[in-house]
Amino acid sequence: MSTETAEETRTAVTVIGLGRMGSALATAFLGRGHATTVWNRTAARAEPLGGRGAVVAATAEAAVTASPLVVVCLSNSAAVHEVLAPVAGALKGRVLVNLTSSTPEEARRTAAWAAESGIDYLDGAIMAIPPMIGQPEALVFYAGAADVYDTHQGALRALGDAATYLGTDTGLPSLYDVALLGILWSTVTGYLHALALVGTEGVTAEAFLPYATAWVSQVALPVLPGMAQEVDRGAYATEVSTLDVNKDAIAHLVSAATAQGVSPEVMLPIQALIDRRVARGHGSDSLASLVEEMRKPSA
Repeated sequence: MSTETAEETRTAVTVIGLGRMGSALATAFLGRGHATTVWNRTAARAEPLGGRGAVVAATAEAAVTASPLVVVCLSNSAAVHEVLAPVAGALKGRVLVNLTSSTPEEARRTAAWAAESGIDYLDGAIMAIPPMIGQPEALVFYAGAADVYDTHQGALRALGDAATYLGTDTGLPSLYDVALLGILWSTVTGYLHALALVGTEGVTAEAFLPYATAWVSQVALPVLPGMAQEVDRGAYATEVSTLDVNKDAIAHLVSAATAQGVSPEVMLPIQALIDRRVARGHGSDSLASLVEEMRKPSA
């Protein structure tokens, strides 16, 4: 891909949708010196950005025609089509970057609509909270035509230097999005369950924190590369931590939580996966083999 140039970084940009995230996107573009036009269905939300130098468009069509690069960040996929379908003609020949949260299938449908309308299209997924936008560590996934991304990656890096192109399949950014969110939610809820447990004996969250962070960094994270290899190979034999061992361990955890008066509900689905895998004769397999139960839940 081509090296970013000064001309690329000054591409005029339009941002449609000015919720917390959309406003952060527009602010980041302004901060990198882009001529930025904004539009929102609730016009009052555009006023603060107008005070920072953005051009506030009166209509969606005026916003679209103002820039060669149009970034949309709305509440859902239906809102994207509601706003953009009437201005599809104005979008023709421009680049549309859709950073609205969606499912992979919704993203692919939007990409198909854009192609039929003569609109160059990139789909994206933002893996950051609004205050992170514009920071080096802000990760945004993109997919679509490689030449379109190549042309505009310099401008898009205004949103985060960790911008990552995943290829031509426009469903991949949203798939990576939900996959990573699953890691976040399961990790956070596991941590909260731990805090509930130790809290029954008066241990504060602050006192427990060093042991939780050490456990994650020294025990949990180091096993991920090996698990990735096991899953890709489909080979799960182990002598280290078998499902038979983990079956007894999680039963102990559920029992202890119940005895302490703490709900074990976040652990019960994991216990069910382990129990089902063992019942199917895979007690000597590793924890990584649970992926097979998730892939074929009714097999």
